[in-house]
Formats: sequence, C-alpha cells, structure tokens
Amino acid sequence: MNGTVRRVRREPGRAMSRDVLSRQAPRPYRTLAYGTHRDQVVDLWPAPRDGAPLVLIVHGGFWRAEYDRRHIRPMANALAAAGYAVVAAEYRRTGTPGGGWPGTFDDIAAVADATAGLATRLGADPRRQVWAGHSAGGHLALWAASRHRLPQGSPWHAARPEAAVLSLAGCASPTLAALWDLDEGAARALLGGTPEGVPERYAAADPGWLLPTGVRVTLVHGTADEQIPVAMSRTFAARARRLGDPVALVELPGVEHFALIDPRSAAWPEVLAALAGLVE
Repeated sequence: MNGTVRRVRREPGRAMSRDVLSRQAPRPYRTLAYGTHRDQVVDLWPAPRDGAPLVLIVHGGFWRAEYDRRHIRPMANALAAAGYAVVAAEYRRTGTPGGGWPGTFDDIAAVADATAGLATRLGADPRRQVWAGHSAGGHLALWAASRHRLPQGSPWHAARPEAAVLSLAGCASPTLAALWDLDEGAARALLGGTPEGVPERYAAADPGWLLPTGVRVTLVHGTADEQIPVAMSRTFAARARRLGDPVALVELPGVEHFALIDPRSAAWPEVLAALAGLVE
C-alpha cells in the first residue's frame, strides 16, 4: 500500500456518531502520571496475551481543553477486546495552564518516549506499536513519529520510532488548519499565531514539513467529514508520495468525523483493518 489511495466501495452510511463523545464506557485498568499537571496522565489497558501489539491513542478536539480523553474510552475498550494493549494519552491543551505552544508538544513527546517502557509493563511487544490519533490527535501522532526530522538542537528531537501511525480523520497539517480557519482559529490558538506570524513554530509543528520520515503511515478519512475535510489527508498523502514515504490513504465514502472512533459505527471494521495492516 506504499503511496496508494484506496476507496472502500461499501458505503457505511452517514449516521452521526457524535454521541460517542458522551457515551459511558468501562474505566481503564490503571492511570499513570507522567508529570505534575492533572492532564499529564495516561490510561492503560494491559495486553490480553504476551507479545500483543500496543496502540497509543491520542484523542482529538482541535487541541482544546473542552475535549478530553474520556470520549475515546469506547474506542480504547474495543481495541483491548480486539487483542491490543492500549495507552490513551491525556495532554495539556489550549485553555489549560501550560497548554498550546510549547506545552502540548512537550507532553506528546514525553508520552511517545515512554511507550516502549509502557509496552513492556503491559505485556505487549514494544516492537509492534501503532500511534493512533483522531482529528487533532492525528496531527499529534504524526508529529510524534516525525521528531527525528527536527533539528538536532530541538528539545523534541528523538530517534526514529519503532512505531507506525494510524491517522483517523487527522488534522494532519496545522498550517492548512490555520489557512482554512478550522474550528475558528484552533491552529492559531495552538501555535500562538498565524503561519506568517510565527513561521518557525509551524515549521517545527507541521508533520507535512517534516517529510519524508520513513515511518509507515495509514490515513483513514471519511468523505462526509464536516470537521476536517478529506482534502487534508489527500494533501498530506500526495506530498508524502512525492517524497517516497510509505503512506496509504483509505477514503470511506459517506463517513463522517466521529464514526472513526465509534466501535458501533459501520466504519469501525475499516479502522480495525487499517490497524491490523500496520502490525502485520
């Protein structure tokens, strides 16, 4: 699937899955802190068998404080039931002390650096990791896997990870998010200005500008997404393909934004299939 675009013929339908944001789900097995702020925590679900793959989930919400990790608990529990160890990351977001630039990136980098140790702790295989992000979390997962492309002097520089990335309706480019004014300036709030005003921040924070990474990436995006247009993933995939990166794009006709994190949606089997393809 290197550099390919796959459009799934079956049309799962356009029923809204927004109720997943408030749906109750079992609590995690354990919650661990990686910092002193209340949002510097990860929720854990152990591997159902030794050597299972690990999925790190980064939730979305346009990087804003009003959305937290609780809305991905249905997804986390479904992935655990499907045979994965799961780490669900919380992080400081705009509207909370320390959120935005640079705190949000500090937190995601810290979680990414901890995943190998967490995999071992949970009984999973640290060599079989997928960093999955939904919406703004898709941007952060892609960015975390791109840090080896940052300058050596960057505080976030790291070795290329032993992980693949699954971007679900991902806001892959904060630059485009700012230019398209998604969610009334969400990217500008995250980075503290416009691409013209703080270009060095966008250069460090936009995964599209850090290509090629050599990291396996699958982008899954619904064509009926009204929060983040499918053009976002198409643009990222096209740039990656020109640079020779192993990026696949799966477009789901008629699927909206929240269906990709809803285990009850008709789109969910496509999410599981994309995930399985990255851990084979």
